[in-house]
Parts: sequence; structure tokens; C-alpha cells
Amino acid sequence: MFSSVLVANRGEIARRVIRTLRASGIRSVAIYTDADAGAPHVREADAAVRVGSYLSIEDVVAAAAGVDALHPGYGFLSENAGLARACAEARVVFVGPSPDAIELMGDKVRAKAAAAAAGVPVVDSLSVDEARVSDAYPLLVKAAAGGGGRGMRVVESPEGLDEAIAAAQREAAAGFGDDRVFIERFLPRARHIEVQVIGDAHGNVLSLGERECSLQRRHQKVLEESPSPVVSEALRARLGEEAIALAKAAGYSGAGTVEFIADADDPSVHFFLEMNARLQVEHPVTELVTGLDLVALQLQVAAGEPLDVEVTLSGHAIEARINAEDAQFFPSAGPVVLARYPEGVRVDAAVETGSVVGTDYDSMIAKVIAYGPDRASALARLDRALANTAILGLTTNTGFLRALLAREDVRAGEMDTGLIGRMDPPTPPLTDEQVARAAASLAMARETASAGDDPFERRDGWRLGGVRAPSFWKLSVDGGEPLDVVLDHEPVAGRFTYVHGWLGYEGWAWHVTEATAEDVHHAHADGELRAPMPGSVLLVPVAVGDAVEAGQTVVVLESMKMELALTAPVDGTVTELTVSVGDKVGRDETVAKVEAA
Repeated sequence: MFSSVLVANRGEIARRVIRTLRASGIRSVAIYTDADAGAPHVREADAAVRVGSYLSIEDVVAAAAGVDALHPGYGFLSENAGLARACAEARVVFVGPSPDAIELMGDKVRAKAAAAAAGVPVVDSLSVDEARVSDAYPLLVKAAAGGGGRGMRVVESPEGLDEAIAAAQREAAAGFGDDRVFIERFLPRARHIEVQVIGDAHGNVLSLGERECSLQRRHQKVLEESPSPVVSEALRARLGEEAIALAKAAGYSGAGTVEFIADADDPSVHFFLEMNARLQVEHPVTELVTGLDLVALQLQVAAGEPLDVEVTLSGHAIEARINAEDAQFFPSAGPVVLARYPEGVRVDAAVETGSVVGTDYDSMIAKVIAYGPDRASALARLDRALANTAILGLTTNTGFLRALLAREDVRAGEMDTGLIGRMDPPTPPLTDEQVARAAASLAMARETASAGDDPFERRDGWRLGGVRAPSFWKLSVDGGEPLDVVLDHEPVAGRFTYVHGWLGYEGWAWHVTEATAEDVHHAHADGELRAPMPGSVLLVPVAVGDAVEAGQTVVVLESMKMELALTAPVDGTVTELTVSVGDKVGRDETVAKVEAA
């Protein structure tokens, strides 16, 4: 076994790998950029090395000088054959599959061909010319070197094909350094079921059961669970056999995931989607139902040891990804004024109180994973855990996750990959008026306590020798219209958390500020385009003076690896552009104006 391992990643996965290294008595070395100098994964490692970028093979391999092995985590360079080869040249063991296997599985076109050759069912691909005349819409444009839902666009008709291809190519080039895309049939009502496999250098490949990952937004997973609520023992065995056959055909060694799309009504009808040649974000649910440490197994097979484990599934586990995003799934960013995680469940987190969430990385900041003897108990434990989670200072999807768990179809296991897209926005448990009143009450209590014995420093209605007077507040909730709040000094009831203008309640959070009618955010004037998220300007395909049609792209933003097109709200003329390619913008910043024709 190894004596030292470089963890070539950041955030929660770096902390996760370091945890196993510490438990195994192996020295851990972290890498970090200037922005991550004080990050938790740096503090928890035995040593740390600064790099210019997490995506620089040269920097990462240089940081591995003196260690035995390198664990790439997921994302960044984890599926980069160049890194694996550079490690071999530097005599550092790469904790993952061979470069050849990475290249084979990383090229979605070649991977489909390999799956078909191994007897695994696949969806037929179409050329661009075939797609133009196809009557099989909707179709899916996919990055050939992609993964994680990036570089994918659903196309409803031939008229949208060229724009979808261009957008997928831009996202693929930015995310993977490879703009190749391919096209295949899209199943609107499909389930996403995947099989965790692990192989060793001696030709052994094991299936560790399946995961259900059908609850997704923008092709990225939101909730994952194991086992799937619709996979029978017979289908589990069949999926496992297909995944093992593909892994063996690829000469696969290490942890990997074979992903399938399946008919929502009959999952026995399924097709190969892709194979991820790395550890998955959702690996904790497999660990909880098998009792195995997947990182420890990765290290074992990377050290050349044969697999010697028995795989049995017990109970049920479900994971929720907490993302820095609003109700429309637009990224959120800012300082974390409070991060409080629940007890009694597994939490893999990237941020803590005092962390700053920027827009350069993925929006996922934590995972909450609950386990129970059956699915119903696991769901109930996860819901309570999310209710006891408070991440304040930026908007997260924690409340949305609870609303998703409360749905009858989700609780019954009746899911497909389009379910979230069909959902109406969830209704928060409190109205803006209730939020403002709770915030005012908690703020007043805090001000009263900090004022001490000086009554003239208090605004709680104190009167000399008399009954307290009401106190008056004008507050704005999440930038909305100002609300007048009159407090009568009754204590607020409920499990509230209030920190620096952020109110948390049962997993939901609101930003509450004192406001005047002049300060409040009013509805935008017709034709004004504002950024719905912080990020960078990726593309400005128009110029001042151009005539545009309603729905035509004016500015394209990129944030947290997500691309968003801002379109003209009316037919008219572009009268103002305040940004250019490469500019950074803040949320709600005006980027363009279109004057109606």
C-alpha cells in the first residue's frame, strides 16, 4: 500500500479522499490555488502544495513530487488520459483506470461502439444531415468528450438544431477542451439508472449494485438513491452483467460507473448512456448500502492488490445535492455567513461558515446522505436532515429539495428525468410578510441584547414608566417591495435562524434588508435585460443599432459551468450594450437594452 497520496482536487471530494487516507494511515498532500489557500481541504491534509490551476497537468504532476500516488477525485482532470500518462512518466501511481480505458470511455462515440460490441443495448446515433430530415424529434445533442450533464442540448425541431449544436460545442470546448458533439434520439420519459463497478489489474470486475438518478435538472443530478425503487433482482443481475461485460472489454481497473437510460414505465427496456471512468458524486449511497469504502478499494486496486470483497446490499440510502442556486436554478454566489449541517446523517461538505462561494466552479457545495432500513425511512430521515440544514449568505436549493421529497410521485418512486422540468416552482412555507415579521423580531431581540442597560440605545418600544410602544420596520425580502412591519413584542415562534440579514427556517432561507420605497427593486422597464445570475460574458452576438426579434439571443452568460442566453424581450433595436466578452457581471446588473419597434 502507499505511504503518501496527492489529492488532485478541491472541495468536498478532496475532503472525502483525505478522510480515507487518514483512516488508512496514509499521508495526504492537498493542492490549492490562491483562492483556496485557507479552504478546509487544505487545512485537513498533512501537507499542501500551491498550483496555478487545478486543470494544469504540469502543475499537478509537479505537486506530486515525492508522493507514491495521485487521486484525481472527480471533475477537473479525473478523466484526463494525459494526466494518467504524465503520472506514469513521473513514476507516480494514478488512482484510476489506464489511459487507454479513460480515452475509450471518455469518447462517447467510441464508448457506444464498445458497448454495442460487448452486447450492451445502445441508442442509435444520427449525423447532422440525418438529424435535419429526421422525424424522430426530440433529439439530444451531446458532447463526445463530455459528462456530468454538460455539453448537452435537447432539440425539439430541426429549426433549433444549428443553435443547439453551436451551444453544445461552446460548452464542450470550455468544459472538456474538445468541441466534438454527436446526436441521438432523446427519450422524454426516461429513468436514469447506473451501475457502480470496480475492477482490478487481475481481470476481476465486481458490480456494487445500481443507483437511481432520475431526478435531474438541466441533465445534472439532484437526488440519487440506492437501490432503485423499480429495479427487480432479475434486472439488477442483468444490468450488473452488462456493466461488467463492458468494463472487462475495456480492460478496466478501478472504480467506474456504467450509466443507462431506461423506459420510465418498463425499465427492463434500457440503453447504454456512458461510462464515467472515475468516482461519482453519488458514490456515498453505494457505500452506505454495501458497507464498503470505495476510496479504500480504489487505493487497493491501484496498488496492484486483487479485489477480495463480498458484495451484499442492505437497506436504502438517498443523497441530496445542495447547490448554490435559486428557485430557477440560476447560480448564486457570495460569502457564507452560516453553515450548519445536521447530525445523524452523512454530510460531505465543501463550505463552512466564513467560506466564499464564487462562480468559477460547480454550484454543488454539500451533499446530505441519509440511510435507513427501507426507502420510506431513508426519505423521512433525509427530509428531517434538510430541515435542520442552514446555509445562509447566499441562496441554495435546500428548500426546493424538501419540496421535491414531499411529492407523492417521488415518494412512490414514480420518477423520470423530465419530472423536475415539469414541476411548478415550490411554495415556501412562509409568506414574505411572515419572513419580514420574523426577521424584525429576531433583529430587535439581538439589538436589545447588545444595547445592554442603556435604554436609549434600544428600539424595542421601551418607555420610561410606561407600557412598551410598538416598533415599526420597513423591510425588503429578497429584493422585493418594501413591507411595513409593526411589532407588538410577542416572541416569534418557530425554529428560526437569523444571521447578518439572512433568515433561515426549516431548510429555506431569505435575505431580509431594511428598505425605503426608493431603495427597493422595481420591475424592469420593457426592453431592459438584466443578469439573473453572477458570471462572465461568454458571447455578445449583436451590436448597438442591430434590429432583433423577440427571443433572439443578445448576451450569453456563463457561471458555475452553466451557459445561459439572455434574449430580446420584444421586437426592436438594441440601443445599449454595457458588457463585452470576458466581462464579469453581478446578479441583476443591466447588460443591454432593446427599444421596442
